[in-house]
Amino acid sequence: MARIFITGSADGLGQLAAQKLLDAGHHVVLHARSKRRAEEAKSATPSADAVLVGDVSTLEGMRSVAAQANALGTFDGVIHNVAVGYREPRTETKDGLEHLFAVNTLAPYLLTCLMRPPRRLVYLSSGLHRSGNSAVSDVNWTSRPWNGLQAYSDSKLQDVLLAFAVARLWPKTYSNALEPGWVATKMGGPGAPDDLELGAVTQAWLAAGDDAATNVTGEYFFHQKRATPHPDAHRVEVQDALLSVCAKLTGTPLPRG
Repeated sequence: MARIFITGSADGLGQLAAQKLLDAGHHVVLHARSKRRAEEAKSATPSADAVLVGDVSTLEGMRSVAAQANALGTFDGVIHNVAVGYREPRTETKDGLEHLFAVNTLAPYLLTCLMRPPRRLVYLSSGLHRSGNSAVSDVNWTSRPWNGLQAYSDSKLQDVLLAFAVARLWPKTYSNALEPGWVATKMGGPGAPDDLELGAVTQAWLAAGDDAATNVTGEYFFHQKRATPHPDAHRVEVQDALLSVCAKLTGTPLPRG
């Protein structure tokens, strides 16, 4: 059975994916941003092996979570699920980073850099990534009027770019991205029309690798089927531009596989 780590798994899609993996007999480590949330996560999913605690809106928190994960050994799969939505105003973290970008893009980037490479990496994107702007000249939104929906769409495109860049640079790792659909989580809202349960299936499926169809890399999925991502997603120069910005902001370049 596989050992899977899921970021942002105190509730919502991360929690559902964890439960599906546990029901299938896999070992799961959860993540929450605070001790209180960790207690809630463990209460909701008592069979999880552990809950790592760290606020990944900060570089310190990202590094702490990576260190905690490495202390547990190498995982078979990692699901980068943690995210915040588009309804929040522009705020800056203590590192001077725009909060949504820090959580949605920099956290999966830095965790990928610092954690021992797993066999499988899964990055949660969104159908809104197709409306994202692939330019990375103003990722902190200091030169533009704030637009939460656009910032969210950009970050979800960046998650796809990161997944595909890792797939290209780490040939020993299956690295893929997916959209779960518009589902009724705290982020999606109560009126979201898609199936919440089905929204959690694909990340668990890709992370566990129980199906030969998951032995692919650099692909984008929707409900266990390959889908077409943003036209810029496979452009190497766009991927490398994002990696360069993230490396500069974190002081940590992506290791080459």
